[in-house]
Amino acid sequence: MTTIFHKKLMMLLLTVLLLLTLVACSNAATDSGTAKREADATVTESESQKTSETDGQGSLSDKPGAIADGQGPDNPSDIDSDFDWRDRNTQRGGKTGQDTTVASSATIETQIDPTELFSNRDLTQTPDLTDAETISLQSNKTIDITEEGVYVLTGSATNCTVRVEADSKAKVQLVLDGVSITNEDFPAIYVVSADKCFLTLSGSNSLSVTGTFQSDGDTNTDAVIFSKDDLVLNSTGSLTLTSKKGNGVSCKDDLKITGGTYNVATALDSFEANDSIAIKDGTFIINSGKDGLHSENDEDNTVGWIYIGGGSFTISAKSDGIQAATLAQFDGGTIKITGSEAIEATIVTINDGNFDLYGSDDGINASRKSTAAGTPTITINGGYVKVAVGQGDTDALDANGAIYVNGGTIDVTAGMSSFDYDSVAEFNGGTIIINGVEVNSIPRSAMGRGGQGGFGGQGGQGGFGGGQDGFGGQDGFGGQGNAPEGRGGRGGRH
Repeated sequence: MTTIFHKKLMMLLLTVLLLLTLVACSNAATDSGTAKREADATVTESESQKTSETDGQGSLSDKPGAIADGQGPDNPSDIDSDFDWRDRNTQRGGKTGQDTTVASSATIETQIDPTELFSNRDLTQTPDLTDAETISLQSNKTIDITEEGVYVLTGSATNCTVRVEADSKAKVQLVLDGVSITNEDFPAIYVVSADKCFLTLSGSNSLSVTGTFQSDGDTNTDAVIFSKDDLVLNSTGSLTLTSKKGNGVSCKDDLKITGGTYNVATALDSFEANDSIAIKDGTFIINSGKDGLHSENDEDNTVGWIYIGGGSFTISAKSDGIQAATLAQFDGGTIKITGSEAIEATIVTINDGNFDLYGSDDGINASRKSTAAGTPTITINGGYVKVAVGQGDTDALDANGAIYVNGGTIDVTAGMSSFDYDSVAEFNGGTIIINGVEVNSIPRSAMGRGGQGGFGGQGGQGGFGGGQDGFGGQDGFGGQGNAPEGRGGRGGRH
């Protein structure tokens, strides 16, 4: 009896244990289901929020950032003469990079109509000397010009300034005919007032300032050629310009260059203007201790743009080769730049041209340098753009907003990152080559670190994973490596 009793007791205990196990499993399943429902609810709420953010955002053409039909150089009358600000709220399509991003804010584009930039007189390289007055330079003397007209300057002098102070409606043309001026601390050419001053080069000319610039009252005259009003440089001649302590050419209004050869060496900016720099043609050899070309207006953030329609440029700069606060637009030219950043602006648009760019930091950088210019954007519609960058945390094309490639050829050499963007990237046409390998999409950020992946599991976008060609591997690190950027990987498994 005792044995039978013990057996029954053991069976009863086993039954109780089995029931307790079943209850525990049921509770665990319930908790798991609850957690999953809560997670699903969170995802649904997030997706709903994203949807609500893009509702009513409108749509764009198939190639955002491209010049629309009838608005390019062949039909420029449809484009505003300075800026064509167009709010574009969009959910982007097209060929994107590895991360698909929905743009929830407006993208503002700017375009410059080149046919509205230059007058006939701006483009005339040989001056009309019919009524010209000839002036011989003298050392330790200021040459005062107060009336509209054409003035031919000749000779060599030290501590000599040609000072233009004419009526606000006067157009003054200075023809430098074999001139040489060397000053210690004041501009060689100083335009105080005029409607527009033309500086035309004939033969070989040289202007230099060897010391620290002295101010003129409240005016910080910090350049060899200093103008408070519009300035035009044109010619068939040449100018060697040296500024040991300051800028080369400073214009507090609009600076235009349509011809001539310029060999410029400066401690600070080589060419700078408050409102704009527009270059039609010319040959430029620039060695700058700061920026090669710089346009920025501290009092008006709607200006400060640079347009290049042609010319030959060899720029070596300690800071940026070309920097504009709002827009840097390129419609042509042969441009070779070595600098910390080759080209920088809020909006960079390349329609044509031949570029050889090297940046120890970034090659082309679109950053918010003006709040009026909208979303930082790089748009490439044509041309051949070769970009190389230094080692470290550098990017060949870096946009704190969007990148659009609609045409042309981009040839990138980058050890770390070829493309970096914050919002969206579209590859709608053209050719992209990264480290010698042609790709069919715009990759996201790092070079050789793989694409999508995570620390483990199947990986997620933007993690340190990678898979076959990144850091991936079965345990989240390792993997095969050595793949061109853009191939990405499948992530790792635990």
